[in-house]
Amino acid sequence: MSYRIYNWLDISHHFSEAILIGNGASRSINDSFDYGSLKEHAIENGLLTENVRKLFAFFKTNDFELILRLVWQANKVNDALDIKDKTTKVAYEHVRDSLIRTVQSVHPEYFEVEEQFPDIAEFLSSFRTVLSLNYDLTLYWVVMYANRIKNGHSFKDCMVHGEFSEDWRRFRRPIGHRDQKNTLIFYPHGSLILARNILEQEVKLDARQGNDLLRSILNSWESEEFVPLFVSEGTSEQKVGSIQNSHYLNTVYREVLPYIGSSLVIYGWGVWENDIHILKRLGSSRFSRLNRIAISVFNYDQSYCRRVAEMIATYIGRRIEVVFFDCKSKGCWNNPA
Repeated sequence: MSYRIYNWLDISHHFSEAILIGNGASRSINDSFDYGSLKEHAIENGLLTENVRKLFAFFKTNDFELILRLVWQANKVNDALDIKDKTTKVAYEHVRDSLIRTVQSVHPEYFEVEEQFPDIAEFLSSFRTVLSLNYDLTLYWVVMYANRIKNGHSFKDCMVHGEFSEDWRRFRRPIGHRDQKNTLIFYPHGSLILARNILEQEVKLDARQGNDLLRSILNSWESEEFVPLFVSEGTSEQKVGSIQNSHYLNTVYREVLPYIGSSLVIYGWGVWENDIHILKRLGSSRFSRLNRIAISVFNYDQSYCRRVAEMIATYIGRRIEVVFFDCKSKGCWNNPA
């Protein structure tokens, strides 16, 4: 079977409710995101010490955030009880510094990508809900840019004074002029902009730094007051475990994903087995209205189309209408209309 691959503008009028973006979206913005995993990138570039590798092996995970949080908490307990344990402190510092150096080596600077923000903002403003599986700051930068231009459309992450609002649905309501439109932004796997403090409170880090936001975030990790809140590695089961350990991630997983509406666009997401929990959750509610999905395709890859269509049929249902579109066609993501 051969799948027809549309141009985005030919099908866009059918899709206005939700979009889910994956690593391919970030890679199209900047080539620095073209890597398999943070852990493997760190190993290949000599950024991981032997002791840090032992921790990953002992806990049977590739998740930087989990390892950093574990040794951070152990270090804080030692400090509180005045336990002199240099090994734990050094391990924490090595994991933290390895993650900082890895993020610095792969993440572009603001000025390198800002020229693409207008096209991305225009594209995303056509959706009621944006779900990003990416940990990087590019989407957040786009949102900051879009809200600054004050064109009658507002992007909202449902955060109030840096904390996620329990009543997040109220952000659907326009602010100010009755004709103003808005889009809600969620990070089902977390983001660099999100962090935990020692009391397990989850916060959005100070966004006033603008172009220097990345450096500000890394400084907050170095302060030992915060650890990042994002899930970038591991099997689907391991990722679900990390999601359930976070109030914000679990709320998005339980309350947002199953109720996104009748249509969904997937852009730049490979739909691999280690993220299959996302597909399962999209189709998990008996109240779900989802019946149409549009999926971006790179290089007209028919094998990708067949694999993803079958996975959607298996994990969401065969009633779903699936269409494919060229990821580089006009009007989608960072491609000007």
